[in-house]
Amino acid sequence: MPEIRKVKVSTGIEWVEVPAAGVYILCGCPPDSVKHLMKLGLIIPTERDGWSFETGPNAILLSDVILQNGSFTNMAEFPVLQMLYRQGTLIPNHPNNTGVKPILIGAEDQINAQMDYIHRGNYGLISEEEMIKAGVTPEDAKTMMRMKLRFAFGAIHHPSALLDSRVVKEEAVEIQNGVYVRRVALNRFEISYGTESVEVNLNLNHLEHYCPSYPLGYHQVERDSFSIIHSGDGDGWDVNRPTMSSVIFYQGKIYLVDAGPNVRVTLQSLGIGISEVDGIFHTHSHDDHFAGLPAFIRSDRKINYYAAPYVRASVAKKLAALLSVEEERFADFFNIHDLKVDEWNDVEGLEVRPRLSPHPVETAILQFRALGPEGYKTYGHYADIVSLDVLKGMITDDDDAPGVSEEFYQTIHDHYLEPMDVKKIDIGGGLIHGEASDFKKDQSKKMILSHTALSLRPDQREIGSGAPFGTADVLLPSYQDNTRRYAFEYLQHYLPTVPTHALRTLLNTSVETFNPETILLKEGDEVESIYLLLTGSVELLKTSNNLHAMVSAGSLVGEMTALHQLPAMETYRALTFVKAMRIPSKLYRAVVEKYQLFADIIRLMEGREFLQATWLFGDSLSYTIQNRVADEMCSHYLEKGQTFSLGTERGVCIIRQGEATLYYKGIEVETLGRGDFFGEDSVVFNQDCSFTIKAHEGCECCTISADSLNEIPIVQWKLIENMECRRHLMASR
Repeated sequence: MPEIRKVKVSTGIEWVEVPAAGVYILCGCPPDSVKHLMKLGLIIPTERDGWSFETGPNAILLSDVILQNGSFTNMAEFPVLQMLYRQGTLIPNHPNNTGVKPILIGAEDQINAQMDYIHRGNYGLISEEEMIKAGVTPEDAKTMMRMKLRFAFGAIHHPSALLDSRVVKEEAVEIQNGVYVRRVALNRFEISYGTESVEVNLNLNHLEHYCPSYPLGYHQVERDSFSIIHSGDGDGWDVNRPTMSSVIFYQGKIYLVDAGPNVRVTLQSLGIGISEVDGIFHTHSHDDHFAGLPAFIRSDRKINYYAAPYVRASVAKKLAALLSVEEERFADFFNIHDLKVDEWNDVEGLEVRPRLSPHPVETAILQFRALGPEGYKTYGHYADIVSLDVLKGMITDDDDAPGVSEEFYQTIHDHYLEPMDVKKIDIGGGLIHGEASDFKKDQSKKMILSHTALSLRPDQREIGSGAPFGTADVLLPSYQDNTRRYAFEYLQHYLPTVPTHALRTLLNTSVETFNPETILLKEGDEVESIYLLLTGSVELLKTSNNLHAMVSAGSLVGEMTALHQLPAMETYRALTFVKAMRIPSKLYRAVVEKYQLFADIIRLMEGREFLQATWLFGDSLSYTIQNRVADEMCSHYLEKGQTFSLGTERGVCIIRQGEATLYYKGIEVETLGRGDFFGEDSVVFNQDCSFTIKAHEGCECCTISADSLNEIPIVQWKLIENMECRRHLMASR
């Protein structure tokens, strides 16, 4: 019988165990990795010496890179919590508390980043000074710090006091009891014990993404004037449901409340494209509400970020720790809007009021309201609240001791029980979550019990409702068709010189709904109509050219082939429920000819087609953004052996035709081909580019300025991802 067993857990996650040595390694810890272990039975409930607890890993092998395909690769917060608390390695007198600490294994920079990120995940802001810098008054900062210290049992400890680490290089290093690990290549490792060994590969293929532990199916949701779509009711341990979150539709705009793991899949299931989201309201920085932030960066524009100032500061520090960047970079990805606490903040007609909620990290419950024919309609999103009994137990008369005052307790009690038309509450229980019984006398019209992995007990079902995924609470119905408004705005951006009456002629056509996985246009088919995508997401496929790209709302499907009266050159397939305006090709050609748009459309089309075929620009960019970038590109032709650098210009250079050798400060790095690029260091760090290329044969390349890229978060994200991979590539030589 083999001494080492390796199990494929999920995309980018493997499990290696050596029972004889007492070593159980979670290899790769992207979002929800613990749920996958539970799903496969690699974490199970057990009992010993009168204690009930869970089995699980005692070591985590980290990815060498921070990001893969736009997602965080290392999110060890919940796996570490599982080891410390649910396995009991930190609990006094527990049979698993033997003095042996859980181990983080990996590159030194990734171990350090995880330690800092877990530290922020445990505590958020760690001093009164940090709170004051975030905009909290000195008096409130003292109150919040006293509360935080009570949750922390009197002191804040760095994770290095609770976790061991092993830095992995090319030489084998011992994990524990004769089990060794060494790096074979980037993100590839060999784990050995005695004469046996297994290889672990944490690299994702180009089209792979980390997966949730649950299927969601497809849902077609109505976009009402003010409605709440329930996009998750689970917690960080629920293997069957997304974590607690909501989608708010308001007058044609889409807002999310929190961003849990796999939010990209959640939105796709609801027929919402990432680029359609107007903003996110954030309650706090724990991973089950935070891990989806990268999905919002995978947009072609900065998405609005709304939070209480102390929540925003806590989130920025945690994200900076994960990425090993300055926290100021948070503003590179989001339009930040600090909300005034305990006041109604107007967000284009939708009003929101944050109120402090006691929790180990800075947290705010969020109350929303919108004006309708019968007055205001309200929704309360109470994620990660505290049991009132637990809070009462924190009351102390000593103003300098960890704890809270009687007055503070009463304020929280009153805020929690404010009546709402719909209120979603955390009933996770324990020391840091809420209890349904606290809301037994709540006068809200509808109460939804959330943030739990357990089935509701009969006494809880008497208090509140459930909300299966994709169900809605409509507070203000809509009596207008927002999709036609989207269509007008998209066409106006795309055809700015066409008069309004001509745009209305194009708009006087049908809007069609396509089911998920339906082909809109098939390669080789005659293009009788083109489609203006209004909602949802579509994939572009041309396997003969290895082309696969995402097409978002605002794009025109089939435009070029319709103008040239040729068969379709690619296949377009719905990924979600999609609404699209069907515009007859003959009508579109007539408008283009009348206003002499053909030459400009063709020029921009050639640029767009090239951009769509590249990794850097081939994801979720609308036609408007693609056209802007294509219009700004400058072409350069290099003879064989000719060198080219960006010099003092900030931007990127993309190979359009041919090949070139890339050099870093005179040292050869790699060969670049069509679609490859360099110059990411000049954009990310706002410095002179350190790279140069030398052309093979003839080579055409295009430069794009940093100014054009700075407002495209998904491109900024990919530049960081590419820079990280290239840094590891150069370090390995």
